Amino acid sequence: MARILVVDDEPEVQETLKRRLERADHTVHCAGTTEAALSMLVAGGPAFEIVITDMSMECENSGVEILESALHRDSLTAVIILTAYGNVRNAVTCMQMGAYDYVEKNIPDVDVFDLLALKANRAAQQIRDRRSGNVSIIRGKNVA
Repeated sequence: MARILVVDDEPEVQETLKRRLERADHTVHCAGTTEAALSMLVAGGPAFEIVITDMSMECENSGVEILESALHRDSLTAVIILTAYGNVRNAVTCMQMGAYDYVEKNIPDVDVFDLLALKANRAAQQIRDRRSGNVSIIRGKNVA
């Protein structure tokens, strides 16, 4: 379905999310550092359609660097920011920069991995709709 990059410095988060996304027939690549993710984003070949990245890894704005790089490579990439330390200011900033979504890791009574898989599936469907021409433009936003 979609080519996805998962970026998180916690290997268990990478593996769990990779398994969930692969169940939905996505092709998933993982990176554990900002540097590794940035290298993968600028490498030759097709751009990632979806990037799910932790906000804070080596520095508190690692996710912003990855967001900028992914959107610079392909402005249609759906970037989902994942954070354990969410705040409204960061969320608003990321969304204004073009993030597809912003998700906190620790939502009470919610399986965040299932939530991320749902959001990735929704983004993949929107990407397919865009490619097939089943999208209208309303006030600068794509509407399926």
